[in-house]
Amino acid sequence: MTYMSEHITEHAADGAGHSVEEAKRHKRTYAIVGVALMIGTALTVWASYINFHSRETNILVALIIASTKGFLVAGFFMHLISEKKLIYLVMGFTLFFATGLMFLTLQSMQPGSIVHVR
Repeated sequence: MTYMSEHITEHAADGAGHSVEEAKRHKRTYAIVGVALMIGTALTVWASYINFHSRETNILVALIIASTKGFLVAGFFMHLISEKKLIYLVMGFTLFFATGLMFLTLQSMQPGSIVHVR
C-alpha cells in the first residue's frame, strides 16, 4: 500500500513536481494571505460602523478595502501575481471600466443628475 506522503516524496525526487521546500513556502504565503483577508474582513466590519460624514466617503473606504482584498485573492490564490503582461493589461482595462461605472453610478445618485431630471 502506497501512502500519499511516499508518492509526493517520489514525485519530488524525480523532478516532475514541486519540491517540499517550495510547497512549504507556498503554504506559508497562503497562510499569510489568509490572515490578511481575515484582517481585511474585520476592518470592513469595523469601518461599516464609522460615520465618515459623507455617503461617498463611506463607499470609497469600503471600495478601497474590497479592492485590496480582491487583489490578494486574484494575485495569490488565482496565481495572477506571476502572470504575463497581457493579464495585467486585461486587469487594467477591467479596473478602468469598473471605476468608470462606479463613478457613473455615484454621479447618478446626485439630486441634480440627468437621471432625476424630468
